[in-house]
Amino acid sequence: MVSSSTKTEDKHKRILQAATKVFAHNGFYNSKISEIAKEAGVADGTIYLYFKNKDDILISLFEEEMGKAIANMKKEIGKEKNLLEKLKRFAIIQLNSKKDNPDLAAIMEVELRQSSKFMKEYVNIKFIEYLKILSSIIREGQEEGIIRKDVDPTILGRAFWGALDEVARFWVLSPKKRVSLSTSAKLISDIFIKGMVEQAVIT
Repeated sequence: MVSSSTKTEDKHKRILQAATKVFAHNGFYNSKISEIAKEAGVADGTIYLYFKNKDDILISLFEEEMGKAIANMKKEIGKEKNLLEKLKRFAIIQLNSKKDNPDLAAIMEVELRQSSKFMKEYVNIKFIEYLKILSSIIREGQEEGIIRKDVDPTILGRAFWGALDEVARFWVLSPKKRVSLSTSAKLISDIFIKGMVEQAVIT
């Protein structure tokens, strides 16, 4: 016998999966709750048992996916001993993840920015946690004398992520996908690493 909690989790998951497809194909603004309900195979009113509105669905989707991304990123960069290689792996994982789920990539790179609630009211704790992975690598590199001490780990981490994010958004919006995400990850990480490491490390 399936428990009520299991049924609840299943419906919640189905709604988020349906929202991913609908938001990616129709755009956040053009999507309707009724379309998400139809895709999920539930009644319109069922959506409101789990979410307040369309923005709430979008934010819940973001939080769930960011939670997975944080766990996976920590696991993957933990495989590297060298701090600079950790930065390279971060870039590769960040960009290559877009190919694994194009619909989700479209939401994370484009549709989230269409929600005024997300952009203006939402306290983005998950994103801050994600960025801390980068800043902690940079800070550790400074402590070991590998990375310049005159750079701010938080700002540099955001700049590094921002470069990756811009390439990811360009890839999502490009119909022919001519940009190689793996090549872009290597290029961006190489440029940043050359700019942040101590000269003694380069020579």
